[in-house]
Amino acid sequence: MTLVAFAAIALCVILAALAVFQAALIAGAPLGEFAWGGADRVLPRNKRAGSVVSIVLYCVFAWFFLMKAALVPAVLPGIVVDIGVWVIVVYSLVGIVMNAMSRSPKERWTMVPVAALLFVLGLVVALG
Repeated sequence: MTLVAFAAIALCVILAALAVFQAALIAGAPLGEFAWGGADRVLPRNKRAGSVVSIVLYCVFAWFFLMKAALVPAVLPGIVVDIGVWVIVVYSLVGIVMNAMSRSPKERWTMVPVAALLFVLGLVVALG
């Protein structure tokens, strides 16, 4: 297995774990201190809607990285995949900063490392 393939698969595993976490938030799990600024132990309706959007984005992100790593057939032009992957890498970098600015220590201590790992793995795939 190549480094790019390994990074893409690892990235997808992390995104899947984040999707499970967001689904738990949608279901009312008292884990809100780890997400969305950490202000709510149980997310209100509007933030739960944001969690739904997050799950959809995670699926799209995974699909782009799997296409870039040639682990699934590329159904989009290569340039679209390349641009999409770089946009997601930059988005992950912004995620590090945004999570670091959270008022919630729980969110900072858990999500900053997760966002950093997504950034590094995404960068490996993007450069590969």
